[in-house]
Amino acid sequence: MKRKLINIGITLIIALFLYYFLLPPLNPSSFSFWFYLIIILIIYLSLSTFKAMEIIIKGKRINIAKEYIILSSLIGGIFAFIILINLCLSPIFNASKYGQRITVDETHEFTEDVAKVDFSKIPLLDKESSSKLGDRKMGQATDWVSQYYVSDLYTQINYNDTIIRVTPIEYAGLIKYIANHKEGIKGYITVNSVNGEANLIKLNEGIKYVPSAYFNEDLNRKLRFSYPTLIFDDPSFEIDNEGHPYWISPIIHYAGVGLRKEISGVVILDAISGKSQKYDIKDVPSWVDHVYSASLIIEELNDWGEYKGGFLNSIFGQKNVVNTTEGYNYLVLNDDVYLYTGITSVSTDESNLGFVLVNMRTKETKFYNAPGAEEYSAMASAEGLVQEKGYTASFPLLINLNNKPTYLLSLKDDAGLVKMYAFVDVSDYQKVVVSEASLGIDVAAQKYLGDSVDEENLKEEEVIINNLTTGVLNGNTIYYFKDNNGYVYSASLNINQNILPFIKNNDKYIIKYYNKDIREVVSIRKDNNE
Repeated sequence: MKRKLINIGITLIIALFLYYFLLPPLNPSSFSFWFYLIIILIIYLSLSTFKAMEIIIKGKRINIAKEYIILSSLIGGIFAFIILINLCLSPIFNASKYGQRITVDETHEFTEDVAKVDFSKIPLLDKESSSKLGDRKMGQATDWVSQYYVSDLYTQINYNDTIIRVTPIEYAGLIKYIANHKEGIKGYITVNSVNGEANLIKLNEGIKYVPSAYFNEDLNRKLRFSYPTLIFDDPSFEIDNEGHPYWISPIIHYAGVGLRKEISGVVILDAISGKSQKYDIKDVPSWVDHVYSASLIIEELNDWGEYKGGFLNSIFGQKNVVNTTEGYNYLVLNDDVYLYTGITSVSTDESNLGFVLVNMRTKETKFYNAPGAEEYSAMASAEGLVQEKGYTASFPLLINLNNKPTYLLSLKDDAGLVKMYAFVDVSDYQKVVVSEASLGIDVAAQKYLGDSVDEENLKEEEVIINNLTTGVLNGNTIYYFKDNNGYVYSASLNINQNILPFIKNNDKYIIKYYNKDIREVVSIRKDNNE
């Protein structure tokens, strides 16, 4: 009996040690819980075996067969239980429940729900490009680079009607954590998804809880110790309307063990103070943009497309069986972030039946019937027009351009910088137009639509150059100047390399420009009559 108590005590000590590092939820619907339990049982069996061998070596015999049988049977029973319960709850017997994981409204028209595109609110930069700009901004903070690194999260959010990606800064190892954790990390990175402006936002109080922290300031450990029974999805990093940083941790509910994942609420944790609050799904604050992960949305959409006609139909008849295309992107509509992805038939015919928009906070989902090109076909079509440059296309954004669903893509060089924009007709991916990014997105749209559209916004007049200055945007030299009436103009060097490097104040030129707050110059020339 004494031997058993000692083994139990040692097992409990090891179990607590493992719990501190493995952080399994104490919830029987999680695979991690059962994995942890089985490890503990195996540890106890190992200790019993070790002790039995020691007694035998000392000349005494002990029979541990009964203990082995009980614990081995228990481990085998756990595996059998999980397999049986999951089989009963699998799509074989519950196809309708899988098909109803997400409610898809198929009664809406795209042009009625999605307003005509406003290019001042279109996220032209994808995650990869944002990451490069954020890393570059961090590199300019020489006193930070040696201590920290930029996380690759880059959560896209709507921040006070501005579309940005925001990402935390992480400790660069244990030694750097020990040296800096008392003050915390006094900043985070934002990248404007429209114009590419990157900023290192500095805070008065440091962020204490991040995944790269150690001991009790580790984000996942903080969540686990605060909510030992909850199962969490991967947390996202967001800021509220005042710029205060938070971690948004969705709470997972499973059917069976690890099956039919659903989000039942969120825990919002203050990244600075560590204070947290649990919310039901209907009560999540409106400033939060990401409650559901993109991977979960795609999984549920695929189940909807596969099982809405039943399990047997998903395998044999496959009538009306559809799935999502391989990629996705985000749109910002009505102060919320939406996931966009195409819907295609199970046969790979490189065409879409339509597409869905899913609200990432509420999971409201709408399907729009718009047969046309599959996204990767549109990407290949855009890349084909500039194949000599070797540019790669970003996954398309879906926009309402002139009351037609249209793909908007960015074409990037090897450094990840946006060099061109491409517009592709959804219904006919052979209709594609590319334009230099330095000319501006409005000029690219004008080129796609034709000169007859929005002609009133394309102006030409003679101006006198004033307050000339230059800047660099995404590796391109941009010239900024005013005219005598105080209007501001921007012109890329690519517009006219024979004139722009040599212009100076008080020069007179005829300029064609796109009329907006900062007038985008399309062409510049001397008056031939002078």
